[in-house]
Amino acid sequence: MSAAERLIRYCQIDTQSDPSNEEQTPSSEKQFDLARVLEQELKELGLQDVSLDEHCYVYGKVPSNLDHEVRTVGFIAHMDTAPDFSGTDVKPRIIENFDGNDIALNDEVTLKMDDFPWMRELRGKRLMVTDGNTLLGADDKAGITCIMEVLVYLKEHPEIKHGPISIGFTPDEEIGNGTKFFDIEKFGADFAYTMDGGVVYELSDETFNAASAKVTFKGFSIHPGEAKNRMINAARTAMEFAGMLPEYMTPEHTEGREGFIHLHEMKGDCESAFLEYIIRDHDHSLLEEKKELMRKAADYINEKYGEGTADCQFRDSYRNMKEILDQYPDVVKIAEKAINELGYAVKNEPVRGGTDGANLSFNGLPCPNLGAGGGNFHGRYEYCVLDELEEARTLILNIIRLVSEEA
Repeated sequence: MSAAERLIRYCQIDTQSDPSNEEQTPSSEKQFDLARVLEQELKELGLQDVSLDEHCYVYGKVPSNLDHEVRTVGFIAHMDTAPDFSGTDVKPRIIENFDGNDIALNDEVTLKMDDFPWMRELRGKRLMVTDGNTLLGADDKAGITCIMEVLVYLKEHPEIKHGPISIGFTPDEEIGNGTKFFDIEKFGADFAYTMDGGVVYELSDETFNAASAKVTFKGFSIHPGEAKNRMINAARTAMEFAGMLPEYMTPEHTEGREGFIHLHEMKGDCESAFLEYIIRDHDHSLLEEKKELMRKAADYINEKYGEGTADCQFRDSYRNMKEILDQYPDVVKIAEKAINELGYAVKNEPVRGGTDGANLSFNGLPCPNLGAGGGNFHGRYEYCVLDELEEARTLILNIIRLVSEEA
């Protein structure tokens, strides 16, 4: 089975997480469909301590074949796909020798290079794309694929010397719960890498700090003919709240290290309304300032319309892992050297997002993020550069070798 065939196989298993059921882990039972496949494959590849727990976490270990002790390195990828777009009935298609022009995904949907100009640089590459009706799932099944390809390679080449390796596959990363029940002690690594990025030469040791906000509004509904000075329209009150937040703080007006407040969902009527936001910033103090801005907007609404009209509740999701990874520079340097050995200069930019590695780092497992060749995640225009997917396998093997060579 080639890496492309493996990726197709995994992508065709529907594993979308469900944000409406985030109190449960996994949030969707169908994530077990892939987890069981991976559990069985790990056993067939001869890994030790393979397990699938009740929360849909898959673990396995490759024992050392060295005659001396070295640190245990881990590799992690998530099984769920984003709830933003359908992951049902995925039909991947491979484009050989991409010509750099627009790609007709189906009769109605075209992946246009003017919308994604960086894709022109992929001319000559081998791409996997969607049929325009679903996402692909390379986020993060490309990560799973390159990890599994490494395990196959090690089984086929027992002469390769390596230290102990820990493997972990997680559910619900896309809804911020990927590490909720991750057992670091059971995983057993000294440090690890999530294979959950884009281009293979990308190394991420800095993420957003992340939080969400749920803002509810209570109205007073009365016949509109008798409403003067009496009605409180919850939907309009929600609009007023949203209008108090600066437009320059929205995602469409930010880049680089600029954080944002993003209105992710809204619904309501005269009686009640609801707004859901995600809040992001690389600087934790600036994230807290954004929260305070929203609190003050809610206070204003309550002062104007009566206490209890607006209620704003926050939930922290993850912290910027750079706070921790700066304490483990060797973990980052190993990855940098492994990327250099592929012939690339390292691309190291702050991620305008997050990975399981953020929470894992704060929970005691230093865990930068590496790329596996995917792009345009979370929608119908998602793709994977198959050349880079195969290079990601080599990247992991480079890391394993570098760790095994430590004195």
